[in-house]
Amino acid sequence: MQWAIAELINRPEVFNKVRNEIDSVVGGRLVEESDIPSLPYLQAVIKETLRLYPSVPVSTRQCRETCKIKGFDIPEKTMVAINLYAIMRDPELWDDPAEFRPERFLSVYETKGQNLSYVPFGSGRRRCPGSTLASSLLNISVAAMVQCFDWKVGDHHEDGDDGDDRKVNMEVGAGMSLGRAHPLRCLPIAHFTPFASN
Repeated sequence: MQWAIAELINRPEVFNKVRNEIDSVVGGRLVEESDIPSLPYLQAVIKETLRLYPSVPVSTRQCRETCKIKGFDIPEKTMVAINLYAIMRDPELWDDPAEFRPERFLSVYETKGQNLSYVPFGSGRRRCPGSTLASSLLNISVAAMVQCFDWKVGDHHEDGDDGDDRKVNMEVGAGMSLGRAHPLRCLPIAHFTPFASN
């Protein structure tokens, strides 16, 4: 979720497009889970975020049979590491793979089954069993955060720039999960308060 909000803060045009889509579908009430299928651009933003920043960048599998990978003989039952991060940033599979472009998911693009270029939750029968719940929570949470708040980069910046045009540092941290190298510090500014009395 942090990665999605950070990308949206850094790209006001994408943020506004998501907000406009939510406003046109939802109107004057708080976005609900049942609204998500009617918000294709929001869904594309979440998919693009997961493509660039999968929560688990490396997965392991056991070889069912002896095989060859990149010229190396791999015996049966060997554990191999699959670099999901690299797959989803591979220029042979993705146009401009390092660019945050949600539009790539607006056309018909299969994100389940045997499409092995988009694998933030793994693939096939070993796909993360919580992937549907995770996607649902990401969509509704980010939708509510966009609908209800404007966002600005928080804290003092190293270069002394404290203006409104500051960008979030998108450096990836090291570790088994794909965390941020620097904490996301942002300031929410109330935009829509669905529970406030008139």
